Amino acid sequence: MSAPRALRRLDAFQQRHAVLGFPVAVLKKFSDDQAGGLAALIAFYGFLSVFPLLLVLVTVLGMLLSDNPRLQQQVLDSALTEFPVIGPQLSGNVHALGRSGFGLAVGLAGTLLGARGVASAIQNAMNRVWEVPRHERPGFPFSWLRNLGVIGLIGVGVLTTTGLSGIATWGADIAGIWSRIAVLAVSLVINVLLFWAGLRLATAPEVSFRDLRLGAVLAAIVWQVLQAVGGYVVAHDLRHASSVYGTFGLVLGLIAWLYLQARLTLYAVEADVVRRRGMWPRSLFPPPLTRVDREAYDAYAKAEQRLPETRIEMHVQDGAGSSAGDDDASAAHTEEA
Repeated sequence: MSAPRALRRLDAFQQRHAVLGFPVAVLKKFSDDQAGGLAALIAFYGFLSVFPLLLVLVTVLGMLLSDNPRLQQQVLDSALTEFPVIGPQLSGNVHALGRSGFGLAVGLAGTLLGARGVASAIQNAMNRVWEVPRHERPGFPFSWLRNLGVIGLIGVGVLTTTGLSGIATWGADIAGIWSRIAVLAVSLVINVLLFWAGLRLATAPEVSFRDLRLGAVLAAIVWQVLQAVGGYVVAHDLRHASSVYGTFGLVLGLIAWLYLQARLTLYAVEADVVRRRGMWPRSLFPPPLTRVDREAYDAYAKAEQRLPETRIEMHVQDGAGSSAGDDDASAAHTEEA
């Protein structure tokens, strides 16, 4: 059997079986949306906001808990549980800005700029993944208001995680493993609600609140699993980076961790979009294109529509027509504004 024929048979097999076709469609859409680049942008702005935020946190703790250094360290360590492996390194390398108002103002400004960049990158990613036409995406000032809402939710998430980590540490001395299980369950529920609200703020109103539900659940589960075992991934790749490269190794570890979180979260959202819009099966080795392929490419084209008065057409050449078994044999899709 020739290689092209074997590939076509493999492609036809995955199209007939949803257990294979669905994940293939998710991977295909992730690639079509260039979601890896979107995740990298989120991680970049996240990195810009994390260090100023930690500087502000350490400074404020030093002011409020100047008589209790041990409590200062406990609160900081609880906040840094979001960063397995590199959390202890961050705790040991981030120092206060001093007690001057100028230093604190600089830290707050850096945090705000970085957080605004994160919120904008998240908005862009969500609207891109859901293929929302550009003219239907929120513009100024509503996009800024949504950014502030996303920033607020991120802040609530950090505070909640810090509080739950403190409760888990305190409860472990009393109830042992059961307290940790209870905290884990509560954390999952809270994360689902936070992700659901965050996805609602970050996605244009064209996408309904119910459509975002599964994506929020998947993203929260991914986040929870990543907190539990994802540190091993970073530890395996960068276990000697800090000792060999010093601060540079710490930076690499932090960026890798943020990128891993963003990438897996986008995979969860992509899976929700594919499920909600029935975007499978997809062809691995076109031509021919499946009906869903042509609908997907049509949606990608429409997503670039900048004005409601414009008209966008997507044509499929005869040689890239439908796969066998597709009922719709039309070769063109036209959008009227």
